[in-house]
Formats: sequence, C-alpha cells, structure tokens
Amino acid sequence: MSRRTFTADVTRKQSNCGEIGDAGYASTVEADATMTPQQLRERLEFYRDLGIDAIYLRPATASAQGEAPVAEAHSGKDAPEASSLLTASAASEKRVAAASGRSEIVLPALAPEADTLLKIKQDIGECRRCRLCEARKTIVFGVGDESAKLVFVGEGPGADEDAQGIPFVGRAGQLLTQMIDNTAAKEGIPIRRDDVYICNVVKCRPPENRAPQPDEMEICGQFLYRQLMTIKPKAICALGATAMKALLNTKLGITKMRGEWQKWNGIPLMITYHPSYLLRQYNQEAKRQAWEDLKKVLHYVYD
Repeated sequence: MSRRTFTADVTRKQSNCGEIGDAGYASTVEADATMTPQQLRERLEFYRDLGIDAIYLRPATASAQGEAPVAEAHSGKDAPEASSLLTASAASEKRVAAASGRSEIVLPALAPEADTLLKIKQDIGECRRCRLCEARKTIVFGVGDESAKLVFVGEGPGADEDAQGIPFVGRAGQLLTQMIDNTAAKEGIPIRRDDVYICNVVKCRPPENRAPQPDEMEICGQFLYRQLMTIKPKAICALGATAMKALLNTKLGITKMRGEWQKWNGIPLMITYHPSYLLRQYNQEAKRQAWEDLKKVLHYVYD
C-alpha cells in the first residue's frame, strides 16, 4: 500500500467509514459538529494508530451546495512536511472560516489538557498496540523527578529493565548513573540521577534487544510526546541514534548531530551517544565526547 488517505467533512453530522484495500485507502468521515474535544481527539488518535499521521485542509473551493473544504490526512512517503502542513492548515482554515462566517475549527492537542504522568500510564494500560507486547514482561514507563528540569530519552528497555520495570538499570544504566552523578559533582552542580527524569522511545523490550521498528516507535511515540509535554523540562538529552531519529525525524548520522543544540517542540535538545555504545572498549574518544556533551547540558540546565 503506497498511500492511505483520510478525508473528513467536519460540517456534516453523520459518520461513514470506508474500507481498506490492497491498492490504497480512502475514507470519508463526517464528524458530528457536537463532538467534544475529547471525542475528536480519540477519533484522530484512532486514525493515527492506522498510520495516518498528518492532517491538512484541501484548498477552499466554492460549490453549488455550499460545502466547506475538507481536511485530508496522509501517512507514508507522500505526506508533506509536518510543520508546513500545520502552517498551511491553520492559514487555510482561517480563510475558510472568515469567508463562511462560521467559527474557526480548533483541533484538540495530542496531549490532553491537565495531562499527568499518572494519566498517561493509565492510558497505556496493559498495552497491546504493537508487536512488542508479545514477548515483554513489563511495560517500562519512566523514572525520576516528575518535575525535572532535564529529561533523558533512550531507545528502549533491555533485559534488566524488562525484568525490573525501570529504565536504565543494566550495565548501560549504571554507566549513565555514573556519568550524571560524577559529572555533576566535578562541575559543582548539586544534582544526582534521582533529580532528572529518564524514559525511552518505546516502553517494551524489543526482541533480542534489536532497534525498535518505525511503526513501533510511532505507536509508542504518542506516549513519549505526552510525557515530555507534561514534564516540560528545560532541556532534553537524547541518548543514541534511535532517540535522535524519534525526536527529530532526521536521517543524519549521530556523529553529525551530537554535541550541538537542536529543538524539540521549542525545548532545547542535546544529542549524545547511548551509554551502551560507550561500554565498548575501543570507544575512548566517544566517551570523552559524551562527557563533554553532558557537561554542556548540565551547565545549561542548572547554572
């Protein structure tokens, strides 16, 4: 299936879903104008779980029936760049609203109002949304200060994390703890690991510790998004290439991205090597670079 398209007519009051076929997907959903923001959010999340990950307004065209322009969403390679979609959608909708005399449509955010980490954990539940649930023992949500100024994001749980339900408790986790505690102490910054928040891109252990697949990252990414938007840290530190790609949607290699400040939803983001990579004996230069990256993050957040 090369492309799937969702078309929504938000002006009508009946709902009608099409079928998914091998050649493609096209469905019309006529959303009830009386839907609450929560109901609309749940509808959008449903389509996102199907792989529909962007929504925009088709250019306005007047019709004899006076129908409003429809919103389209795309998934896969044909989807336009996200930020341009949002900008075009907002501008187009304002023009349509002004011309028709109706109220501007405001889509609910992916992170609900007054969201909390407890609510996110409850929404995850005994998750069966992707194949990673098949072999996992424990859902590894996150650990640390829920109002932390600094959040570390890793790739996914390993065997030790899967057994204990806590991120970064194996050898890589012990190294991360040493890096945080020792670097902070040497730099005169009064924090320890317990003062930051640590989580992963995916909450379940991938089989044989393989890297998470794109669809697994996308499905679980909604909960990482909500975690970060709930905590609203001063900075984020992405550990490794998987976390970098999940947060920045980039194809660049980590050696080109690490050590330089990026932005995720307006929050400063630093990329550095994953502690498991630093455990390899030949990576002495990478260790030095990772410590320098961490010093830069700690001083930015806590100075």
